[in-house]
Amino acid sequence: MKKIAITMGEPGGVGPEIIIKALHSGKVRSRFAPVVIGNADVMREAVKMTELPIRIRTISNISDLKPKPGHIDVFDIRSRLPVKKCVSSKSAGSAIIKYIEKAVELALNNEVSAIVTAPISKESLKMAGAKWPGHTEMLADLTNTSDFAMMFASNKLRIILSTIHISLKDVPKKINEKLVLRTIRLAKIGAGMLGINEPRIAVAGLNPHAGESGIMGTEEITAIIPAINKARKDGINASGPYPPDVVFHKALNKEVDMIVCMYHDQGLIPFKMLAFETGVNVTVGLPIIRTSPDHGTAFDIAWKNKANPSSMIEAIKQALKMEGKRSWT
Repeated sequence: MKKIAITMGEPGGVGPEIIIKALHSGKVRSRFAPVVIGNADVMREAVKMTELPIRIRTISNISDLKPKPGHIDVFDIRSRLPVKKCVSSKSAGSAIIKYIEKAVELALNNEVSAIVTAPISKESLKMAGAKWPGHTEMLADLTNTSDFAMMFASNKLRIILSTIHISLKDVPKKINEKLVLRTIRLAKIGAGMLGINEPRIAVAGLNPHAGESGIMGTEEITAIIPAINKARKDGINASGPYPPDVVFHKALNKEVDMIVCMYHDQGLIPFKMLAFETGVNVTVGLPIIRTSPDHGTAFDIAWKNKANPSSMIEAIKQALKMEGKRSWT
């Protein structure tokens, strides 16, 4: 059975709960050998909270992993806890960094086939002094990856982001031909990871009406159109730039397979509206497989036994699918 590492995520968030519920659901458990990278005591407390018939077993080596119904193996990484529930904290930030570092180490050493990451708080990372604004940048740094992007996939919509965790006012300064072309190329790789070998890639404009021939902005003329033209010369089926208020409708009508978005919320607002509980976050460009639920720590419902594990289940399923077809590497 394939071994997949699942990082526990923010100790005070919904990560421990959705991992337990996902693995207990039976929808994925029989298909792989999971190992949770995190704190065993926190996982035991979460099991008690969910009242599910599960026992936590600690391991210190992947070779000790022994999948068994009703059990969850935890690669126990001790950190300065107890958990501060439902809030960000420096101790949580330090802990989640250790979880992710260990998971990456295991994946790079081929001890696990993929990583699924539970949600973390960017504020906790910052409080712990981390240099990364989020999971994606951290994973890229730990794997020495320079070309990477955030892709989000669901049955209804697939998007990839040109810029990630930066202020909206800084987005226009970052949009250039090189960046957009790189993202289009990563979109083709990402589509291949999803099993779409000849994807139709639509590129969104940055400005309203995709700039309206320069009337509402020139980024389409100076950066986006030249990037699309170069991608086409490379044999990539890219089109656009499309007005942002039109391009997502084209995807819903199955006219395109993937949308290249210029900034975080341009893509994430429609995506989460359509697939909040089933969407999956995939990091494209890494030498390892990494997926994640498409939601955050949900501090408002954390540790109340209210969290829905659907997105975690889909993230695990997607990791298994990608591991089964490595033609995209």
